[in-house]
Amino acid sequence: MTTTVVITGAAGFIGRHVVREAERHVVREAELHDLSLRLTSHRRQVRATAPGARIVQADLTDARSLAGVCEGADVLLHCAAQIGGPAELCEAVNARGTAALMDEARRAGVTRIVQLSTAAVYGRGTFRGERPDDLDRAPASVTSRTRASAEDAVLAAGGIVIRPHLVYGEGDTWVVPALARMVRTLPGTVNRWSARVSAIAAEDLARALVATALAPRERLTASVYHACHPEPLAWHVLLRAVAAASSTPWPDRDLTRDEAYAHLRAYGGSEHDLSMMTSDQWFDGQPLWSALGLTPGPGFPTRFPRYETWYKEALASVPAEGRG
Repeated sequence: MTTTVVITGAAGFIGRHVVREAERHVVREAELHDLSLRLTSHRRQVRATAPGARIVQADLTDARSLAGVCEGADVLLHCAAQIGGPAELCEAVNARGTAALMDEARRAGVTRIVQLSTAAVYGRGTFRGERPDDLDRAPASVTSRTRASAEDAVLAAGGIVIRPHLVYGEGDTWVVPALARMVRTLPGTVNRWSARVSAIAAEDLARALVATALAPRERLTASVYHACHPEPLAWHVLLRAVAAASSTPWPDRDLTRDEAYAHLRAYGGSEHDLSMMTSDQWFDGQPLWSALGLTPGPGFPTRFPRYETWYKEALASVPAEGRG
């Protein structure tokens, strides 16, 4: 019996890793059950190597283009999202587009829906090992607010929501570049970067997403899971690696938060990012790995060096706002 899996956002940062992982399942599990992949993209080209993979053009801002995208499918793995940009585009893609996609999935009789979301739906604050049920959503940006709306549509359709926090790896244009700008801008560490954060490599997130899409339903006892390495990562470990990848000397002075904020106001830089980097931002990700019967992978100190060459090239053009 063939299991047909639809993957939206297949040309995106995480979507590409999900496609690679799904393709490995096609080869690895061919003797157990037959997987058929249907990959959707709007503008960018999708690269697919799995036998029989079908590529479908679909635009979440145009409900008509979604007609038939889930026809005959068993699983919908929704990785597409609008991050940043105009508020209306975020509404059209994340909120209305996901709602229209859920309507199509229900009409087609899809039996498993998994959405890639974000821990940013919690908004600002300090987080120390909470599970989804421990927290209320309080999105602070239009991107996060509309992604929370997307979650509502998925949950109403009986789907499962996966919330990572920081995701790094080949193709990353958001997390590490933003951190590189910060370490290039500030003339010192801030409180020795002693806070901790949840992070996950894109390849490990892809493993979790595909496994969630294919796992027996009885294993998945929750509707929302955090996806992160169970061991929180010290910011100074993360930022030293980013500094090395961006050829930025590690500073020999330490700033207070007030000094750092004053520097950003004078020279430019994200005060929101600094707030996140100076407070604990870690979540309990173990329930997902336990439910799936998977190991979370070796973690940042082992994973990041595999991407360092890619990041060195990608970060060469990332500017500092100014160290003063």
